[in-house]
Amino acid sequence: MEFLRPATWDEALAAKAEYPTALPISGGTDVMVEMNFDVHRPSAILDLNRITELTEWSNNGAVVRLGASVPYTRIINELSEPLPGLALASHTVGSPQIRNRGGVGGNLGGASPAGDAHPALLAAGRDVFVEAASVRGTRMIPIDEFYVGVKRNSLEQDELIRAVHIPVADGPQQFSKIGTRNAMVIAVCAFGFALHPKNGTVGTGIGSAAPTPRRAVEAEEYLQGVLAERGLWESGDLLGAEVIQKFGELVKAAASPIDDVRGTADYRRHSLAVMARRTLTWCWNDYSKQIRSAA
Repeated sequence: MEFLRPATWDEALAAKAEYPTALPISGGTDVMVEMNFDVHRPSAILDLNRITELTEWSNNGAVVRLGASVPYTRIINELSEPLPGLALASHTVGSPQIRNRGGVGGNLGGASPAGDAHPALLAAGRDVFVEAASVRGTRMIPIDEFYVGVKRNSLEQDELIRAVHIPVADGPQQFSKIGTRNAMVIAVCAFGFALHPKNGTVGTGIGSAAPTPRRAVEAEEYLQGVLAERGLWESGDLLGAEVIQKFGELVKAAASPIDDVRGTADYRRHSLAVMARRTLTWCWNDYSKQIRSAA
């Protein structure tokens, strides 16, 4: 097995071009487990830990550019205000040791349907982009086009994830996850939700209940229609039990889960409906308070 340890980003891209099957590693929280259990034995390892720019983030007031290797702990401590949904999801990742090492780039690279970051990224809006680079140049991949199959993404073989571009939250966001225990657990299913009052939209993200992370598109369109037709963005009035219930059912219908060792498909569907109702209620209550305090 080749071990490649570039010192700069350009060196990393050159190494990936020369060894396209090399497996990138930064936090290594998933990679090392698979290697230890001999699930995956790559021909080469591309160690990115010396490239400090991958652990940096910036915020221009509208978009956060999050380096691929910014640890979850720093997302929690430094970005809970501009990226509240992702910060909440980061709280649920593994143990403190894993949160200190792992980052969103690894979640995206692995593209597991159960990755905790994915629902939050989808819910953050359609203007989330994965910045992928190679010696051929840089391209911005819309988050909706990034997931293409079970543990498969749309990266080319010579590309590396450099950063993720995420809009700064303009409304409340939430994340909910169910596991077989309270900590250090792979999600049975997960759900991300966000209100985007500036453009009158809502965002959803379903995790571990379909072949890929996905949105509940019909649920989003239904709720957006209700909020616009009833003038609720302006008033902040109560949604009503019927709206909340239907939203949950539409989220449930958007999933296509399987039975596995962590849970049944029926349980996942039921749980998603519950999480959708709860996250919507939490977010709307927060939004209503903001409207009333601004009046």
